[in-house]
Amino acid sequence: MQFTAKEDIAAPIEAVFAAATDFETFERGLLRRGVEVMRTDSLSRPGPGMGWEARFEFRGRPREVTVDLLRADPPEGLELAAESAGVRGQMTVDLVALSPRQTRMQVTLVLKPRTLPGRMLVQSMRLAKGSLLKRYRKGVRKFAREIEARLAGGAARGG
Repeated sequence: MQFTAKEDIAAPIEAVFAAATDFETFERGLLRRGVEVMRTDSLSRPGPGMGWEARFEFRGRPREVTVDLLRADPPEGLELAAESAGVRGQMTVDLVALSPRQTRMQVTLVLKPRTLPGRMLVQSMRLAKGSLLKRYRKGVRKFAREIEARLAGGAARGG
């Protein structure tokens, strides 16, 4: 199952890449939502080998997910792999500079079941794909607008 969202962002490609690899901010956001997140590496800068373990409750059951950064090609994009007990996922963020101040971001998420319960989960997602795709695209759009707002806020403060 695949989800794709594309957004044009009024920001330079380097700023968009920096926001997409600001993993500390993502970690804090997940912690605020009740997800336990733990880094599994000791890298100081984003790059292949970065990893996380996350624990959370979904549909009334505890879940665990392992996430690894597979590729980081500044400023063109990155690729992450996630694995849980029944589903394997891969997220690709591709960035294209449309102009010095405009970037197109395409975020693709591919989910593949690995077990029978995973197949059942992915099948139930297929049935709700329209609403899930709408939520996914809304999340990517929100992230794009946050990048623009951060950049505008920094410009307003002179930095």
